[in-house]
Amino acid sequence: MPQTSSNNNKPEGDSEILLELLNVVHENNDLTQRSMANELGIALGLANTYLKRCVLKGYIKARQIPSNRYSYYLTPNGFAEKSRLTAEYLSSSFNFFRRAKGQCLESLRYASARNWNRIGLVGVGDLAEIYALCALDQQVNLIGIYDLEATREQFAGLSVAKQLRSLGEVDALIVTDTKSPQHTFDQLCGEFPIERILTLPVLGISRTSLSELGDT
Repeated sequence: MPQTSSNNNKPEGDSEILLELLNVVHENNDLTQRSMANELGIALGLANTYLKRCVLKGYIKARQIPSNRYSYYLTPNGFAEKSRLTAEYLSSSFNFFRRAKGQCLESLRYASARNWNRIGLVGVGDLAEIYALCALDQQVNLIGIYDLEATREQFAGLSVAKQLRSLGEVDALIVTDTKSPQHTFDQLCGEFPIERILTLPVLGISRTSLSELGDT
């Protein structure tokens, strides 16, 4: 399922600047610090401060290239933090429901077109509730929610299981965890075929495996 992500809102606070910086580096690692500052709409010194903070926290790595320049790229921890901040930001914005609903419907149609009719959700929360509503008009069957940290047995009219096998036969899984979506996706890849794990752009999940990223 194709996935793209974008953020048209200019950063305002600390978390927004950090998220935008991670997005900028993800989209183009051949940037100077000055061009990063221009992209973010902040002073060069401030951009340098945030970049150094990201390097120290292990979100970004720098590699020297010819002409005494540096190439910046996200580490696995950087992808995870970008995903977490994206979910946190969108969850608190009025656009979340509208964006999420459209993407939920698209993913359900994608599954239906492949005859994946028994769908499991992964993660209790607002996104799972939106899916429960969207599925009412789609030719798929939501069979339950898999959530290791769940404290309830039912949510949004669906049964909640702490073990994936408790859901029974599953055609596809959809990540609905908005707290740590990247970590959840990475964990699922060891339990279920990646091509049958659907992710939404609204969560900012990178589908690049950690093995492909190597020791970055």
